[in-house]
Amino acid sequence: MHTHKFFSKTLLKWNDTENTRQMPWKGEKNPYRIWISEIILQQTRVQQGMEYYNRFIKTFPDIQSLTTTSEKKIYKLWEGLGYYSRCKNLIASARFIHNELAGEFPKKYEEILALKGIGTYTASAIASFAYNQPFAVLDGNVFRVLSRFFGEEIPINTTEGKKFYGALAQSLLDKKQPGNYNQALMDFGAVICKPAAPLCSQCLLRNKCVAFLTKKVSVLPVNTKSIRLKERFFIYLFVEYKKQFYVHERSGKDIWQNLYEFILIETKKLFVESSLTVNEEIIKILNQADFSIKSVSPKKTQKLTHQIILCQFVHIEIKKPFRNKEYFLVNEKELNSLPFPKLIASYLADKNVSLN
Repeated sequence: MHTHKFFSKTLLKWNDTENTRQMPWKGEKNPYRIWISEIILQQTRVQQGMEYYNRFIKTFPDIQSLTTTSEKKIYKLWEGLGYYSRCKNLIASARFIHNELAGEFPKKYEEILALKGIGTYTASAIASFAYNQPFAVLDGNVFRVLSRFFGEEIPINTTEGKKFYGALAQSLLDKKQPGNYNQALMDFGAVICKPAAPLCSQCLLRNKCVAFLTKKVSVLPVNTKSIRLKERFFIYLFVEYKKQFYVHERSGKDIWQNLYEFILIETKKLFVESSLTVNEEIIKILNQADFSIKSVSPKKTQKLTHQIILCQFVHIEIKKPFRNKEYFLVNEKELNSLPFPKLIASYLADKNVSLN
């Protein structure tokens, strides 16, 4: 049997007889639900993504419900997932579909691809799963399975690699059942051909897998990416005035756009590592000396794609208002309804926002 045909037939056989991987969106034909699942999974582990998907679909069962609610509520539901540009693009695309396409999700691949926040992988997934159109998906699982089975050492994170594996994936696609085939290939990479400790002994493809036969499973696929993370130091003043707290919404092109935060001092060092006293900085920022420091948190960190945030929180109580047009006061209930970056949400959860 030709290698390409063997690969595709064996994969579909495994899918029919051995694939027990369960996910709430598997077999889904509704393009809206498939879209939501794919956007959530773009930078998120499946296990975490499931919880968010179920909550999202329950709260926003269709495009209309997503476009007739406040952005703040949508961001709050997204809180903790990170990569908030996904959420911003989701809102923009939902509004476009609702306003320009009469609420009907586009059916053509090119129209799906034109939506904000959708790349070739997501467009291929929606086209194949919802409409059974012949477009191969190319995610991390697919790169890995193809690289190992065919023994390809072209780096998967290069332009050349993406073009090569894209063409290979398309040539292997079962045109009669592209949705089933795409799901089978991704599932196979997730449960059998795993990144670490792949289950080669259970693999139906191993007799023709070049990586298995040449003992190269552990070195494929090749990835040349090496990101040097930039360090940033954030000191948050969690300022309390008469049981209310100062916050503002982040804007601009920096991280965490459209999320909320406390009074921020970005420094070259944290207080715990600095010769500056906490009091000097606070007096300068708040323009008042009459305050009390209720607590100073230990150092917290959050790793993002290209940077790592090192952070500290200083809980302060003041007796007269802090004057700054950027920041406004919210009570405890309002505080709990705002969408925050993971670091701040974690800090509030640790404090249990009883704050007394």
